[in-house]
Amino acid sequence: MTLEDLQDEEILNNHIYSNMKENYYWSDDLSCEFYVEAAKKGFITTSMYHNNQFVLLPEIQFDYAVLDFNDIKVSKKVKKLIQENNYILDISQNFEKVLEQINAYHPNSWLTEEYCNILNNIKINSSLYQNFNLISIELYEKNDKKLISGEIGYQIGSIYTSLSGFTTKNKKYNNWGKLQLVLLNNYLKTNGFKMWNLGHPQLQYKVDLGAKIYNRKEFLELWNKNK
Repeated sequence: MTLEDLQDEEILNNHIYSNMKENYYWSDDLSCEFYVEAAKKGFITTSMYHNNQFVLLPEIQFDYAVLDFNDIKVSKKVKKLIQENNYILDISQNFEKVLEQINAYHPNSWLTEEYCNILNNIKINSSLYQNFNLISIELYEKNDKKLISGEIGYQIGSIYTSLSGFTTKNKKYNNWGKLQLVLLNNYLKTNGFKMWNLGHPQLQYKVDLGAKIYNRKEFLELWNKNK
């Protein structure tokens, strides 16, 4: 897949969006421009090595998990954590630290050094990319300012798309990952967002959170309405 493919509505509509036999594409275009354009067209891009060559894997999924902010389900344990108020939620204060923690939590994942370089270059030159904003969500313990849970994602229009996240593997911080998601939902709701794209619907926690599953056609209608 090339940047030109992504910019060609005929190719997108007649050969990619409508092709329900394919979801993954690949590209050796590692430019920030390609990554941003793919995101704007509804693809969630990961990466892999093929024959020792690093390539990007833009995916236009068959189904998506999307959360309506008003449908959020908050467990009793998370409600208790909210009442204890021993946390601080920050947005995009330490993007690189969150990347580092995600890599420690998910070793040998698609979030490779090359992939992180693309994200960091976009972040550094954010003014070059209209209607695209990389975001890090950071949940700290209030007392010692320790980063407990977080994720990275991006904003396009009034849509937030989750990419990857982590939470601390320590019994002391049980349910802090869920707390982070609930607090993020509240942040998005109160800051003008209209849609939360959670990506693949197969992970049970997304449905437990209140997400609904949309097929590709339904998702793209929502996407084009809100981007």
